Amino acid sequence: MSDIIIMVLAGLGALFILLAAIGIVRMPDLYLRISVTTKAATLGIGLILACCALHFGSVAITSRVVAIIFFMILTAPVGAHLIGRASYFIGVPMWKKSVMDDLKGRYEADTHELKGEEE
Repeated sequence: MSDIIIMVLAGLGALFILLAAIGIVRMPDLYLRISVTTKAATLGIGLILACCALHFGSVAITSRVVAIIFFMILTAPVGAHLIGRASYFIGVPMWKKSVMDDLKGRYEADTHELKGEEE
């Protein structure tokens, strides 16, 4: 039974990583590519790591896997946010069919500060 669970986790992890790779190629701008890789690749890597923890069954390996997954869940969104914010600030264009730009008119280029909502 555990072999089936391991195969399912490994297969799903590989599928999510494949979807992240396809998303990098297919998405039209940097901001959508960041979104795809952050979500799909993090989930895919987490599933493959969980597969490894089940396969080896050691407490030492399982604790390392849990630590790695926890670290990835904490750092991947923060890193993606910082890359996206820096890209926006240096002027990387959004996709021409983008409907909404939430930061337009709120960014002070000289001081690199964001203005809040109009009150």
